[in-house]
Amino acid sequence: QVQLVESGGGLVQPGGSLRLSCAASGSIFSINAMGWYRQAPGKQRELVAAITSGGSTNYVDSVKGRFTISRDNARNTVYLQMNSLKPEDTAVYYCNANGILRGSKWDSWGQGTQVTVSS
Repeated sequence: QVQLVESGGGLVQPGGSLRLSCAASGSIFSINAMGWYRQAPGKQRELVAAITSGGSTNYVDSVKGRFTISRDNARNTVYLQMNSLKPEDTAVYYCNANGILRGSKWDSWGQGTQVTVSS
């Protein structure tokens, strides 16, 4: 299995920037993809951005052009650079990783980090 530790959340004004980090440990060789999800109060958790082991990325429409997901393989870390933040980006952000180990699919989540966009 893989363990995930997130950092980088906080309070920022509209138009500001934050960078989230997600450090992976454990069976990292079995990771297929990593991503960031978010969940706002009263809403369902949604996929924000994802990156595969091959480097392909995808984003939810609402963050395209503002958020960038990237990975540092040497540090086993995935980042989410968030620019031009809006109040509607306020949510708890969760790191996710998934893959296959010994023929079985697995799915891991971080503990979540709060992002609040407010003046």
